[in-house]
Amino acid sequence: MKALPFKLIPTLEARIEPSLIMKISSPILAIFLTLIVGSILFSLLGKDPLHAMQVLLVAPLSDAYNINEMLVKMGPLLLCAVGLAICYRANLWNIGAEGQLLIGALGGSAVALQFVDSSAWFALPLTLIAGVLSGMLWAAIPTLLKLKFNSNLILTTIMFNYIALSLLNWGVHGPLKDPDGYGFPESAMFSEATTLPLLFSEGRAHLGVLFALVLALMTAFLLSKSHLGFQIKVFGSDEAAAKYAGFSSTKLTWIVMLFAGALAGLAGIAEVAGPIGQLVPGISPGYGYSAIIIAYLGRLNPIGTILATLFMAVLYMGGDLAQIELGIPTAVIGMFQGVLLFFLLACDFFINYRLNFNKSNAAYAQ
Repeated sequence: MKALPFKLIPTLEARIEPSLIMKISSPILAIFLTLIVGSILFSLLGKDPLHAMQVLLVAPLSDAYNINEMLVKMGPLLLCAVGLAICYRANLWNIGAEGQLLIGALGGSAVALQFVDSSAWFALPLTLIAGVLSGMLWAAIPTLLKLKFNSNLILTTIMFNYIALSLLNWGVHGPLKDPDGYGFPESAMFSEATTLPLLFSEGRAHLGVLFALVLALMTAFLLSKSHLGFQIKVFGSDEAAAKYAGFSSTKLTWIVMLFAGALAGLAGIAEVAGPIGQLVPGISPGYGYSAIIIAYLGRLNPIGTILATLFMAVLYMGGDLAQIELGIPTAVIGMFQGVLLFFLLACDFFINYRLNFNKSNAAYAQ
């Protein structure tokens, strides 16, 4: 059987200039495709997709209690995501927000437990500062390894996440364990002097959420209006050009990584000094990893990151409600995040590239 005297060969062709509309619509399209896949999954599980989506995305905003719980989840997610967004803007692939969050909680808790029987006014500021410095220290180690030994930042930051988790478990089973806690791996309850004030008379939303929003807005201003923000953008776009302009790559790497570590450390201590009130092994359900998706969903922009965090916090809260009302395992939320990241990367790929079907003149036969 004879075929056509030509065949179509798909090739990838770089776009001359990526479309601004495509950059904006890419996250929206990724969310839409994720919801379609989620609906199919719910159908396969024998659940009504419309009802499941209502529980997952609408119920978290249906009453004051759920909104408060959504804000509680939004705080650490936003802090970690803003720090990672700055890192990725600078082309520094920091995957260690989870570990920096855990170490921030551990270091801050060590200070907070010194004020269990105290009402000193400086107890809370010292606790928060300890958490921030702990997160910065944990980010400083892989940064030093990268700058001095050219180690792979992705690998070192991931490995340090697991080391941080082991240190946290050691802390709650060892020196920070409550002697009156009947053997449970947890610290003593923090005093009021080291607990973050609540934002509302009801619910668990605390001052840490406000910290996150303010810092996100300040970071947006820093990126868009300051000389340092301009240096970070140039450094991330073209390191050679940044060096030619006289920008210190070493200095910018330290600033960006320590800033991200500080925000993640603050997220950790705010979590234990806020809704939890003590150091426990299960501080984070993976906030530092989810923040990676949020940073890209927000287009590496602190303002966009706020909106992306809101969506992810609703998804987290909706996952808890879906587990209660529909009997769906919480692993479904992890699946949602993975599918969302897949579609986001796929959509982003076609922002910079397009498929071009070229005709080949060579005749062939089957």
